[in-house]
Amino acid sequence: MFERFTDPARDAVVLAQGEARLLRHNYIGSEHLLLGILREGTGLGARVLDRVGIDLDGARADITRVVGAGPTEEYDRDAEALRAIGIDVDEVRRRIEETFGPGALDRRPNRRGWRRTRCEHGLGRIPFTPRAKKVLELSLREAIALGHGYIGTEHILLGLVREGEGVAAQILEGHGAHGREIRRLVMEEIERRRDHPGRSA
Repeated sequence: MFERFTDPARDAVVLAQGEARLLRHNYIGSEHLLLGILREGTGLGARVLDRVGIDLDGARADITRVVGAGPTEEYDRDAEALRAIGIDVDEVRRRIEETFGPGALDRRPNRRGWRRTRCEHGLGRIPFTPRAKKVLELSLREAIALGHGYIGTEHILLGLVREGEGVAAQILEGHGAHGREIRRLVMEEIERRRDHPGRSA
């Protein structure tokens, strides 16, 4: 299925993993897919979310309020010590991953340069929840229903609203971005893209 994803859609899924790590969650849920779309920022899905007034920082704050950040005693102790001297570990991680890509801090140097970590070999990869898998399956169905031979960020967004019960759907509803409205805006953006070919999905 991932071979049908556009570059922005693939980036959004990779960035969803980075967002899960940033929030110290040991899973990728619908909420992380929403953050991935927002963080990718260039796809049609991000444009629709912008039109309904949802941005990355606000969505991240909403998600933290709903599900919290993953607790790790050692991380919290270290982060608190660094915070006492004016260093925000989460902000440092976010900026490094913006510059060098998700998981940049998970690689360790060796004599020959950078080596792959267990995470990059798939052993430490963060798993998708059943709900997130369902969203990705629904994104494929949305693409097929629209007659598209690809899956873009707009299809992932439609999958999020069609699934309708996850944290992402709650966040969207909380912002007044109901499923019908999201679908209408996606269709408008698709039409706009047809009128201006070459725009990313």
